[in-house]
Amino acid sequence: MEGKEEDVKLGANKYSERQPIGTSAQTDKDYKEPPPAPLFEPGELSSWSFYRAGIAEFIATFLFLYISVLTVMGVVKSPTKCGTVGIQGIAWAFGGMIFALVYCTAGISGGHINPAVTFGLLLARKLSLTRAVFYMVMQCLGAICGAGVVKGFQGDAQFTTLGGGANVVAHGYTKGDGLGAEIVGTFVLVYTVFSATDAKRSARDSHVPILAPLPIGFAVFLVHLATIPITGTGINPARSLGAAIIYNKSHAWDDHWIFWVGPFIGAALAAVYHQFVIRAIPFKSRS
Repeated sequence: MEGKEEDVKLGANKYSERQPIGTSAQTDKDYKEPPPAPLFEPGELSSWSFYRAGIAEFIATFLFLYISVLTVMGVVKSPTKCGTVGIQGIAWAFGGMIFALVYCTAGISGGHINPAVTFGLLLARKLSLTRAVFYMVMQCLGAICGAGVVKGFQGDAQFTTLGGGANVVAHGYTKGDGLGAEIVGTFVLVYTVFSATDAKRSARDSHVPILAPLPIGFAVFLVHLATIPITGTGINPARSLGAAIIYNKSHAWDDHWIFWVGPFIGAALAAVYHQFVIRAIPFKSRS
């Protein structure tokens, strides 16, 4: 009995009463920053995992465009919005698909499904330029195919009449308004991606990698609620390109540059903010 009492006392006093929690529990001594990805990595081109990741990005973006654009078509087609899922339903379709697809592909490709996300992670040196370019090409091809399947279901005439899910700046807003909306919206998304996939947080809290798709999908949902009335919400150049190519009308192409420039600026700002301000990685490497 005396031995057992000693064990109980030892267990009770093994940790101090004031345990640091959260960020304060993590010190520089028990965490090492992973090295930046090389800019060019020729060895990737001979690896099956490299091509498997690209295929995963293609399929994920294909499914994303198929579900999201088809939802948009259903809302636009209805004579009364009360009989459809409305803007909230469109936002849920985009956010819900991102949640599901990131969960499915995160362990294979990282679950980018968006050239802006890939661009932001490239700037943060989370992946090589070789992989980033490959991902962007596969994402764009997947988006084109996804929108093409929707057009096949709707028929050429109806698809064109309903706008093809293409992103354009709405009447009453300037191109500057649209550009600003895309920059801020993409910043929200990419900043959420950085925070949800932060390696330091993952090392400290084991539940973070499992929950990562949830805040990312929710960020997409919220941004769509805010910016659908302005631009239809791009924040994903592949999504905008796929719909524009299949729709192929001049007014969609007139505004198309906004849906590349805006998301790439927003992604760059998010990468800089997370790496320089939140994590202060460049300053740590100098000390």
